[in-house]
Amino acid sequence: MKHGKNYNASKAAFDLNKSHDASEAMKMAVDTAKAKFDETIELHVRLGVDPRQADQQVRGTVVLPNGTGRSVKVLVIAKGEKADIAEKEGADLVGAEDIINKILTEGFLDFDVVITSPDMMGQMGRVAKILGPKGLMPSPKSGTVTMDIAKAIRETKAGKVEYRVDKTSIIHCPIGKKSFGAEKLLENYQTLMDAIVKAKPAAAKGAYIKSIYTAATMGPGIKVTPKI
Repeated sequence: MKHGKNYNASKAAFDLNKSHDASEAMKMAVDTAKAKFDETIELHVRLGVDPRQADQQVRGTVVLPNGTGRSVKVLVIAKGEKADIAEKEGADLVGAEDIINKILTEGFLDFDVVITSPDMMGQMGRVAKILGPKGLMPSPKSGTVTMDIAKAIRETKAGKVEYRVDKTSIIHCPIGKKSFGAEKLLENYQTLMDAIVKAKPAAAKGAYIKSIYTAATMGPGIKVTPKI
């Protein structure tokens, strides 16, 4: 794979095999974000779990103290009072069967997060095959199927992220933007890692945290020393 001169310069500036404490790693992630846009700083955590086993799934949500740095377009599927609450709380889109039909017939996907009330989940099944593969299908585990629509919107807008182990046993999650600076990124990192550690399945054996890497969108991976 070919990389640009900025990537190669960043890669040559440090030992890729050396592990760094979290504070140093966040500074390095900022320093290696050399693109002209405000790069996202990502976290990649390899876990000692078997995601094929139902009792070794790792999934949850956490509100990052400094947010994610990106504006999130929230769609709320609800009716009546809950729809009114959603509009008051600043949901970007609010609808019911009309929006579901638009997704189904037009492939409408101009949103980042879908929040719905439990009574609408029967209708949401119609678009599960469209939303599911894109990670947009609401679920109770992610807090996006809820009676407390207002809280879900506030947390999502404030910087709630979902972490979920993939089929290769890795969690990929954003922890902020280059413009945050190392200190705020470190706070977000620690909050996310605390949540991942607490989510350790009882069935997981051996080392739970196998490796941690952080990287800017266009930057090289920086190895982080786990503190557990």
